[in-house]
Amino acid sequence: MLVALAANLVIAVAKAVGGLAASSPALLSEAAHSVADSLNEVFLLAALRRSRRPADRRHPFGYGKERFFWSLLAAVGIFVMGGCFSFYQGVEALRNGSEEDLSGYVAGLVVLGVALLAEGGSLLRALHQVRRQGGLGSGLRDPALRTVVAEDGTAVVGVTLAIAGMVLHMTTGQVVWEASASLAIGALLVYVAFRLGRDARDQLIGEAADPEASDRIRELLREQPEIDSVEALFTMKTGLDTALVAARVDLVPGMDSERVEEVAVRIKRSIAREVPEAEQIFLDVTERGDPEAREAWESPAATGERGGA
Repeated sequence: MLVALAANLVIAVAKAVGGLAASSPALLSEAAHSVADSLNEVFLLAALRRSRRPADRRHPFGYGKERFFWSLLAAVGIFVMGGCFSFYQGVEALRNGSEEDLSGYVAGLVVLGVALLAEGGSLLRALHQVRRQGGLGSGLRDPALRTVVAEDGTAVVGVTLAIAGMVLHMTTGQVVWEASASLAIGALLVYVAFRLGRDARDQLIGEAADPEASDRIRELLREQPEIDSVEALFTMKTGLDTALVAARVDLVPGMDSERVEEVAVRIKRSIAREVPEAEQIFLDVTERGDPEAREAWESPAATGERGGA
């Protein structure tokens, strides 16, 4: 991550210098894009560090959602610093035109060529990491890795658009091509920012665990001979690999309180063993037709036990 941050900063400076020297709106748009990527690397480093803190009294479910919060800030950074500035460059180029002296464009294209190689290599490394973590399905569950892949992918596309716009501007003498490239880069960044922000929002407000995990938990509950029915099952991600599980179940009639306690503990241990991401497990256990059992098992001692107990 630190290497990627340093590379983004160097690329951002090179693009900015080349863009100012050539007065190229497309190159300046890409400079803003690289600055946004550099800021986002800082956000992601904070996410990785802060999300690993253990649970405490103030945050009993841990700090796993820190990843989602910093990913949301990264999306905002892409939108404001990258997307909006690119739109501004494109509109200004269309309004005011561009200097006819295109001598600085050759150096700018060289900068973009080097940037394309660097961004392409970074994208390949990120995709390799995704494959190591289970492929596109499970590998992109990590919001930090998902953001890195999105950044690198948009960087490759953005640099390609900038090169195309500059080459067409040099060939035809029409600034509209380069302005269009800037607008396209802005639209791409706004779209990526929207997608990343929407995913982070869903996870921050309480996204359910993966359907496979929820189905497995429900199946485990229904397999227990002491459970008459599963009235409700709720799950919520509390981090990248952790989830909260709350279930309301009815037990078969005729069980005393000691037996009910043994069954509850066994069920929680079974869920924790079969579904490792179920870090916090809460059961609302009642005996069908017995209101006293409901009162007993809604107490903190019964519902607040951790899954690994």
